Amino acid sequence: MSAPDPAGDGRPPRRYRSPRREQQARRTRARITAAAAGRFLARGYAATTMRAVAADAGVALPTVELAFGTKARLLKAVIDIAIAGDDEPVPMLARAWAVRAESTADPAGFVAVFAEVLTESAQRAAGLTAAALEAVRIDADIAAVAAQLVAQRQVMATWLVDGLGRRAPLRDGVDRAAAIDTVWALIDPAMFCRLTGDRRWSAARFRDWFTDSTLRLLLPVRDQATAANRR
Repeated sequence: MSAPDPAGDGRPPRRYRSPRREQQARRTRARITAAAAGRFLARGYAATTMRAVAADAGVALPTVELAFGTKARLLKAVIDIAIAGDDEPVPMLARAWAVRAESTADPAGFVAVFAEVLTESAQRAAGLTAAALEAVRIDADIAAVAAQLVAQRQVMATWLVDGLGRRAPLRDGVDRAAAIDTVWALIDPAMFCRLTGDRRWSAARFRDWFTDSTLRLLLPVRDQATAANRR
């Protein structure tokens, strides 16, 4: 026997959407991810439990499990929010900063916009990302998350190099692949953590260092000087 047809016209019933419930669910997710971020940063991945996150967020454990499934997926959600600065479903390269960077004609200005966003993002997410990458050695579930994070870094490095290449030629001996590898290393979250943590650099110093290093390592000397004069 088939299910009853409330509309009587063969069409499936409409799904009821409640904006109020959606807002409540979003606020609950925000509390959970905020609590998880604090736990992951303070205790590390291994010592953080879903039950502890639930208690910190003031929700039941099943609520956390239903929303995120596993601890690895919870950490990925926390990192994504930290990288972007919000939970809007908009890719990083589709955001206003990327449009602003693309509208910048000179190489130094282009890299400077990227450096500003990179630094702000790293201040929020570098420690969390480093925790995920380190956890691969002790938790197989986090391996897929770590692979996604590494792939995202590759995408960002490629975007910067290709954008820079449209504004100036790369220096002799540096091809596109080598340039991507260079930027990939410079934006490693461990680099930010070491320089701003161990070496006590300010965020502004890291931002300027990244901009200068990218220009010096990838552009010919004449273009470095031109770029420096335009900053």
